[in-house]
Amino acid sequence: QVQLVESGGGLVQPGGSLRLSCAPSRSIFSIYAMGWYRQAPGKQRELVALIAKSGLTDYGDSVKDRFTISRDNANTVYLQMNSLKPEDTAIYRCSALSSAGAYWGQGTQVTVSS
Repeated sequence: QVQLVESGGGLVQPGGSLRLSCAPSRSIFSIYAMGWYRQAPGKQRELVALIAKSGLTDYGDSVKDRFTISRDNANTVYLQMNSLKPEDTAIYRCSALSSAGAYWGQGTQVTVSS
């Protein structure tokens, strides 16, 4: 069963923008934080952004001041990515942290290239 559905990835030129979405299933209970991670070939998984149930946010150093994480009333989480750079190219994966453990989406590819 798919419990996290990601969308919004694609190909964009340097300096462009993309908006990723992550929609959790109602079957995931007691979510206390959601976030985005990314991983490029040959590199370690990297924190992109987190948002807690309280609304507090945290960002990785490499994306701070360029990316913004948010959520709507349906608990869909968004990642607005501006001023994209080639080094942002990676598979982006959404995560939900709950009392039952961590849930992960299948990932969406973001490619920044001219």
